[in-house]
Amino acid sequence: MNQQAMLRKMRQIQKEMMEVQKQIEETLFTATCFPVTAEMYGSRRGFKITIDKTFVVEDADDQEALEDAIAAVVNELLESIDKTTNEKMAKYQSIAGFM
Repeated sequence: MNQQAMLRKMRQIQKEMMEVQKQIEETLFTATCFPVTAEMYGSRRGFKITIDKTFVVEDADDQEALEDAIAAVVNELLESIDKTTNEKMAKYQSIAGFM
């Protein structure tokens, strides 16, 4: 493959990679751990957290359970974004290593 053809191919791959990254950034990820539901876009912006209205904090155990649930949904969201990003971008990482 000549240099010009290789440059065209690299530009095409870069364009595809940017489109995939944009799709990930615009995807709304959701995680739930009762009584907490959280949402965040793949760009890691637009974070929203909702606590079920039926959940009542009556004592320290309830407070601790709520705090644990918040931590769990945040961790789940971040892991889901990372996993999706790694899966969708793996194709381009292997191509970049080849070129």
